[in-house]
Amino acid sequence: MQEPATPWNIAAQLDELRAQELWRELRPLDDSHGILVRSGDREWINFSSNDYLGLAHSQEMQSALAEGVAKYGGGSGASRLVCGTHRAHITLEEAIADFKGTEAALTFSSGFAVALGTITALVGAGDTIILDKLCHASLVDAARLSGATIRVFPHNHLEKLERLLQTASGRVLVVTESIFSMDGDAAPLREIAELKSRHGAWLLVDEAHAVGVLGPQGRGLSAALGIDQQVDLHMGTLSKAFGLSGGYLAASRQVIDLLINRARSFIYTTAPPMHMAHALTAILGLMRSGHGDQLRSKLHTNVSQAEVLLKGIGMAPPAVQAAILPVIIGEASLALTASARLRDSGFLIPCIRYPTVARGSARLRITLSADHSPSQIASLGLAMQAVL
Repeated sequence: MQEPATPWNIAAQLDELRAQELWRELRPLDDSHGILVRSGDREWINFSSNDYLGLAHSQEMQSALAEGVAKYGGGSGASRLVCGTHRAHITLEEAIADFKGTEAALTFSSGFAVALGTITALVGAGDTIILDKLCHASLVDAARLSGATIRVFPHNHLEKLERLLQTASGRVLVVTESIFSMDGDAAPLREIAELKSRHGAWLLVDEAHAVGVLGPQGRGLSAALGIDQQVDLHMGTLSKAFGLSGGYLAASRQVIDLLINRARSFIYTTAPPMHMAHALTAILGLMRSGHGDQLRSKLHTNVSQAEVLLKGIGMAPPAVQAAILPVIIGEASLALTASARLRDSGFLIPCIRYPTVARGSARLRITLSADHSPSQIASLGLAMQAVL
């Protein structure tokens, strides 16, 4: 008996992904100790994690989490507006606001949730969102959901941004990352801030890959440039340099109050566990301390060593600004092969392909941590030379 036709065709969709070299699958790790990861009897040096300061597995993190669990237990039990807000959440948010130099801050369950909640709460039909072409998917999805008119300018193209600002209508929100997640280059934030001020727009800057890494006390690229007070909406993650999980939006008290009332990804989700808020407050204190400065110095030394090695073998990454060094290969099949060969050599560097990056720009995305040793970086250079 012939099976009835179905409009879903899931099997055909999966076959198409395989044919286009876009098939992905989960590869669970059995153990992870900083930059050393293991699955079965294989171990790799991890050059793909965003744990830039090596804090995720640090003794400080373990102690802070253990202290938090002992004090608060497990989950929060409810959303923030029901009964899920604890003093630990408020303490963390006050610390983030002080860190970012704003009146207030609000934490979310993830960076993606920050983007969705913030953008859809602040702009809508009749307004305009202007995004850099390489903005993260969370920012793009939030813009689409907002109902606002979306305009996109070529990556870091200030002249096109200005032309779009001149013709924008309604409330106008300019959205960019400070350090772009797949290319590792920086936005011209000073010039963007000047343009948005000239045209009466607001500016949202996602500092996900800069906070903890750049600027005084790790406050990000906007602080490093001295223009943080010109940024209206400071977005960031707590899952990269902070080494744990979650995201935040730092802004004026009025903006934060509006998000508490309108940000659906904040209102309709269970509050993060209190022990995580407790641990993040401790980690933020460490990040702002002399020890945090030492970790940043070690990270930047590692980045410089890796950059020199890659240049020496003809694989210079473009415009390194933080801890992301892309080696652009082009075709997805070639990048997949290079990633597999590096894996066989003991290095974990997954291939990044469409739709994360544009077609024809598949790459190996190398990320550095303060935990990497000079010998591990030197070994990576030799492996890259052999593979590519």
